[in-house]
Amino acid sequence: MPITTSRTEQERGGQGVLYVVATPIGNPADITERALEVLGGADIVACEDTRRAGLLLASHGIKKPLVSYYEHNEEKRIPELIGRLRAGAKIALVTDAGTPAISDPGFRLVRAAHRAGIRVVAVPGASAMLAALSVAGIPTDRFTFEGFLPTRESARRHALEALRAETRTMVFFEAARRLAETLATMAEVLGAGRQAAVVREATKTHEETIRATLGELAGIFTSREALGEVTIVVEGVPAKAAASEPTERSAVTIALLLESGLSLKQASAVVAKLTGRSRREVYNEAVKAGQGGEREPGDADSEH
Repeated sequence: MPITTSRTEQERGGQGVLYVVATPIGNPADITERALEVLGGADIVACEDTRRAGLLLASHGIKKPLVSYYEHNEEKRIPELIGRLRAGAKIALVTDAGTPAISDPGFRLVRAAHRAGIRVVAVPGASAMLAALSVAGIPTDRFTFEGFLPTRESARRHALEALRAETRTMVFFEAARRLAETLATMAEVLGAGRQAAVVREATKTHEETIRATLGELAGIFTSREALGEVTIVVEGVPAKAAASEPTERSAVTIALLLESGLSLKQASAVVAKLTGRSRREVYNEAVKAGQGGEREPGDADSEH
């Protein structure tokens, strides 16, 4: 249904405001007073599911026009919503649960508003990612949010391979039905001994946090069905171990190139180009590891 401009917006004139409003992730009492104030004063509420948003508003005695905005209609909705904002509308953007634009198509509307010179205001509150981090007992001074991993096993494994040397704590969302297989792949790729936590049903009646190694968690959820919303928090690799990762990968690549018939000197040159490392450094590391050849003369750590 097309979005039409109201008489109030026409009379108000000027630019509108896009409010990015966080809503509860489970416990309805977690909504903030400011969020209710903004929702109550909005001209429109843009939401993923109009039924769920309607129930939330009704529980607080708020009645507002609701406009569906989700991944499969955003291309059509964005120009309509930007048009309303330009006409002076106050629009509240909400997601089904938590903070909009976090692993959510809402960021595209926010980006479009910025590009149109429209004011964007954060109304912070509940976030499944931050809630999980706060109870996981894993370092939070530096972390990276990875959202949902690919559903296909090969793509999921490839994505995790790229994170093997990540030193920051990693946060993932996952569907309960895929939790066991995702944990098993994580244990295989990132290491079964890596500390992690599974946070399930955060803020709800049956909230649960299980902290163990990835191997242990994979075993737990292989024999037990997971239900509800799930967030996985995984510790990063120690910085010392991360520093050795390029050397280990170089050794594997050198071995493959030697098998293909290249000399150690040629293989070292290829690896140096691929990694940006010194050819002499790569060569001498290979010699030290027993991959053939003799140490080149001169300083092993510098090129001239």
